[in-house]
Amino acid sequence: MADIGKNDHATKEETYEKASSFKQAFSFIKDSTHYQHIETGEPSSNSSAPRQPLNANCITVNPKQRGNPIIQYITSVPLEYGDIVPDYVLGRTTCALFLSLRYHNLHPNYIHERLKKLGYAFETRILLVQVDMKDCQQSLSELARIAVMADCTLILAWSNEEAGRYLETYKAYENKPPDLLKEKVDKDYVSKLTDCLTTIKSVNRANVVTLQSTFRSMDNIMSASVQDLALCPGIGLQKAKRIYELFREPFLTKHKKIKTEKSNADEHQ
Repeated sequence: MADIGKNDHATKEETYEKASSFKQAFSFIKDSTHYQHIETGEPSSNSSAPRQPLNANCITVNPKQRGNPIIQYITSVPLEYGDIVPDYVLGRTTCALFLSLRYHNLHPNYIHERLKKLGYAFETRILLVQVDMKDCQQSLSELARIAVMADCTLILAWSNEEAGRYLETYKAYENKPPDLLKEKVDKDYVSKLTDCLTTIKSVNRANVVTLQSTFRSMDNIMSASVQDLALCPGIGLQKAKRIYELFREPFLTKHKKIKTEKSNADEHQ
């Protein structure tokens, strides 16, 4: 029992060390100009508790967002307007703040004040940024740091339609299981063979069925000659050469080989 207690204590210490190292890794963000507005800690006194949506099936919209053009692209989920702190309430524990990148450059303090007012009222806080300017790298880097320190999910949209689709998708999948979002991959042999061979240019599913019925296995397909492959209906000489060469070309291209050899030579010097 004593050993178990020691192991638990050690695990807690390791977890604390990892947390500390994470804070240390992002400690440089504290030097940013506006960091004092988004300091982490206990929710401020003006942070409102998460308000339940007036209608659980609707996206609750802050009245200040009435003129936002992204609203017209939210079509698959109903909307309602309510007195809320964030711009959009997408569920019981999810909300979103909308920010135009151009507006952020003109009013850099705006997002800090909004985050400070929002506090930690919602478990999932989305910072939806519309990228509406060309020279955006520096501004996006700054917003990425802010999102990390404020524990927000940063999502970028390049159009009003894309921004609206993000909001309605969050709401539509609010109560869906995570498995629904995962890619469905068939595990049978033929499906795996099809996924592999159709990556070759101009090789389609019908070709894969023909190859499978002719050669019976992937090993036989890989060992077949160009002439044997070309005899298959619908394959032809060009496809046969591509299939044949694919299994015989090196994993590293010549360019990568030259680069690797050059780096090794530099190391020896």
